[in-house]
Amino acid sequence: MATDNTASKLDTKETASTTITLSNEVKEELRDEINNMLSFAIFNGTIVNTEVIGLLKQNDVESLINTHNLLCKNIAPATPKSIKYIRSVKRDVTNNMRLSKIPLVRNLILLAIVFLAIFILTGMSPWVNDDSLDKGIMDNSGWPLLLNLAFLSSIAGLGVLFYLLKNVTVAVKSSTLVPEDNIYYFALIVLGVISGLILSEIISFYDKDPNSINLFSKSVLALIGGFSSDAIFSVLQGIIDRIKAIFLPNG
Repeated sequence: MATDNTASKLDTKETASTTITLSNEVKEELRDEINNMLSFAIFNGTIVNTEVIGLLKQNDVESLINTHNLLCKNIAPATPKSIKYIRSVKRDVTNNMRLSKIPLVRNLILLAIVFLAIFILTGMSPWVNDDSLDKGIMDNSGWPLLLNLAFLSSIAGLGVLFYLLKNVTVAVKSSTLVPEDNIYYFALIVLGVISGLILSEIISFYDKDPNSINLFSKSVLALIGGFSSDAIFSVLQGIIDRIKAIFLPNG
């Protein structure tokens, strides 16, 4: 009898441990996301799986999860998180915000204007010319060095912003923008400026004469470095991985 009671208690504990009860907050969140996805699909003319109709008539957890999974496939590449974020941004916007409804887009446009202003102002300086840029960071100093680096950095910044504004436009149209993109995009701007300076100042391509590096070619290198900053990072990371593979034993 003691053995039977012990076995019964163990079975009860196992059943209790495998049974998960969803809280009302989780169920409400599921319903909210389902409503958002349905509204998004209807508004954008997305074809919705007809199995959703039968599942919506039921109110159990299994039906909610199945409905959520089906709608996620229907609205892809958008996600419930991105739809909720864009809706919250549009809802919180005021009538005075005419520049842009999405803060990330507005900030990128403002940064592009700032880089463009730096590019124009530094380009007007007599210290920014072919000869001064040919000297590079090793043979230049003082205000000429500062203005030349600002000139090249502004070009790299314009390059990376050209790339990011195109990406964020596509993300807004497809409703794939999420709050984490704010951190990623601004980190990529810094990376783009650094890669533009690396290409234009540190990595120099000389054919025959060092004087062949002039205002035009250094500007192009800075622009390419900013525009393709993520690709340059991948190339440098690949080189570092190859070097580590040579000197470090295989783990």
